[in-house]
Amino acid sequence: MQIDQRNNPKLMWIIAAGLVVVILLIAVFFWLNSPSNKTATNDQLNTPITTKKTEVVTPPVAQAIEQTAASESNHIELVNETILKDKVPENASLAKEEVAKLDDIQTQLGEQQQSLKSQHADADQLIKLKEEQIKILEQQLAAQTQ
Repeated sequence: MQIDQRNNPKLMWIIAAGLVVVILLIAVFFWLNSPSNKTATNDQLNTPITTKKTEVVTPPVAQAIEQTAASESNHIELVNETILKDKVPENASLAKEEVAKLDDIQTQLGEQQQSLKSQHADADQLIKLKEEQIKILEQQLAAQTQ
């Protein structure tokens, strides 16, 4: 190659454009092949992933009534009662599989309980903050009317 060909700015722009096109093609390929959050499923439970929902603050009496009504009408069975009543297989490997399955269920329930406790604590804290905010707004309103 001659010196004129090696230092040609047109050749440098063509090489740079080619590299940009290759990088864009790779990025588009990975973007199209990545799983979408909307269609992602939970492998353990084979149910769609849900996002955390915000709760509407209602008076404590109404909350208690709603919770008791909801718990009575929407009794969801987390674990089949038949699992507890089934006989343990005599084969050692099958028994180990059953024990492992029950341990997995127990850990999932424990994680779910921790999650619910943290959500409950967050909701309580949010309620306290909202009550304080209401008191401050009432004080400001009272100050403005005077």
